[in-house]
Amino acid sequence: MKVGVVTFPGTTDDSDIVNAVLAVGGETVILHDADRSLDGVDAVVLPGGASFGDFLRPGALARFTPVVEAIVQHARDGMPVLGIGNGFQVLCESRLLPGALTSHAGDEYLSVEQRIRVATRDTVWTNQFAAGEEVMMALTCASGRYIATPEVLEQLEASDQIVFRYVGTNPTGSAHDIAGITNERGTVVGLMAHPEYSAEDDSSSVGGRRFFQSLEIFLNVVKPH
Repeated sequence: MKVGVVTFPGTTDDSDIVNAVLAVGGETVILHDADRSLDGVDAVVLPGGASFGDFLRPGALARFTPVVEAIVQHARDGMPVLGIGNGFQVLCESRLLPGALTSHAGDEYLSVEQRIRVATRDTVWTNQFAAGEEVMMALTCASGRYIATPEVLEQLEASDQIVFRYVGTNPTGSAHDIAGITNERGTVVGLMAHPEYSAEDDSSSVGGRRFFQSLEIFLNVVKPH
């Protein structure tokens, strides 16, 4: 599989995504903010990091870059896209995912190991998990509190679009304990945690590698049929 890894000014985790893809035998293409072509990639990952310094609000300026405009078009045609941390914020800003992400109470920066529960495995990026499974992942963010209107939250619940929930504590204060969501097709996923930090560790308690194994299974087994 060939995965595009987007890097914006301020992106910090692109190299971790590259290593995660390589760990499952894939290849990567670095996509820059000014790129208008996705270079024939099979999927795209938007990594974490404060893109453009988040001078307006997280993910807002990245939304207007040529590369994100290309990603939006391809995502609407079915290309798998994963947004992690700031990448999740970009997906919400670009309306590939509903809702928004905002500052935590007290505007504190979080850097913790957090347990999250798999709410649905029916996405391109989570098909190698079990529904209800709990895994530990790093959570590093300042604006990770997911919010949405009551109508959107009701739709997410009814359509099985909540992919991950925080377990035990809800460090960001997200509505409905949401740590990650998907679009209705299950092809676009946003996650406020960092599987790439543990993707070279394939232990079941961590699970970071399985995001990229899930993509590989989809591209090589599910999609061809």
